[in-house]
Amino acid sequence: MNALLERFCRYVKIESGAIEGVSSYPSSPGQLEMGKLLTRELLEMGISDAAVDEHGIVMGTIPGTVPTAPVIAWIAHMDTSPEFTGKNVKPIVHEDYDGKDIVLPGFPSRVIRPADSPALAALPGKTIITTDGTTLLGADDKAGIAVIMEAVSFLLQHRDTQHGDIRICFTCDEEIGHGVDHVDVKKLGAKVGYTLDGEGQDFVEFETFSADVATVTVTGINTHPGYAIDKMVNSIRIAAEFVRRMPTDQLNPAVTSGREGFLHPYVLEGGVAESKIRILLRDFEDAKLVEQRELLEDLAKQLSVEYPRAKIAVDVEKQYRTWRLASLWNRARLTLPRKRCGASAWNRRVRWCAVGPMARD
Repeated sequence: MNALLERFCRYVKIESGAIEGVSSYPSSPGQLEMGKLLTRELLEMGISDAAVDEHGIVMGTIPGTVPTAPVIAWIAHMDTSPEFTGKNVKPIVHEDYDGKDIVLPGFPSRVIRPADSPALAALPGKTIITTDGTTLLGADDKAGIAVIMEAVSFLLQHRDTQHGDIRICFTCDEEIGHGVDHVDVKKLGAKVGYTLDGEGQDFVEFETFSADVATVTVTGINTHPGYAIDKMVNSIRIAAEFVRRMPTDQLNPAVTSGREGFLHPYVLEGGVAESKIRILLRDFEDAKLVEQRELLEDLAKQLSVEYPRAKIAVDVEKQYRTWRLASLWNRARLTLPRKRCGASAWNRRVRWCAVGPMARD
């Protein structure tokens, strides 16, 4: 097993999932554990200023070999998605992939099929890493962390490579929209930052969504179902109707692309007395987020008229606002490293980003 693969498999075994709805930062202790490990490894490599702060943010510097070169930053996040468990991850390494279905041994009914995952068509002969099927893998973004750590090791061992100071920054709680809440941009001190958290190789993304998250709370009336006539107001039914009335032919991630925004209900939980719906609001234009919020509020008003004994509240939390490169010149400059490394496609918008920008045009 090569060093990069070994490092990645070791990192994914650390449970560091973000937790929604808590007041602490970072939201989970595993992120602090991950930060302490990475700091220790950076120090052992020779990054003398490596440190983790009280918020769990890890920073350090690869000393430059060209004093006049600009300072850049390499960024990745330590948390993983809260939507599936990342506890007791068992990475499975599939070497020399044969192009067939991949059965996950810990949950054999879970199968990764080329028919469902077209990207697999380009991967025969490659090495693929999955879980055993019982957990999240956490490649988002521990793959980025592993790559940065290996790049640090390489540059420290090859001091003939020309570069300026490179600042390392590992953040927390990206998955829940708080990735840069406590990043000190002045302390980071970089002219430009590159986040290693993309869909695949050979891409440089230049623009991302603006983002909010809405919580729709439906309060009903619970009573014994045997005597519920003219008494019960079932919040589950009202919440389900709320989701049913949301647009499906537009503002739906399943039918949108490019710069089209969407509303994405991703959690519906509760009981008869109270149900909650969590909805992501995403668009490249800030004004359209206001329109999305108003659409949700209008739905709540309609259902409040139809179910006058229920209470329906829509609370919208600001997450982050779009970033985009300031000019075509800035974007053109990215073609220089692209040409050197042979990348074939770099010009993309980010439709999945959950981290906020550190700066905005």
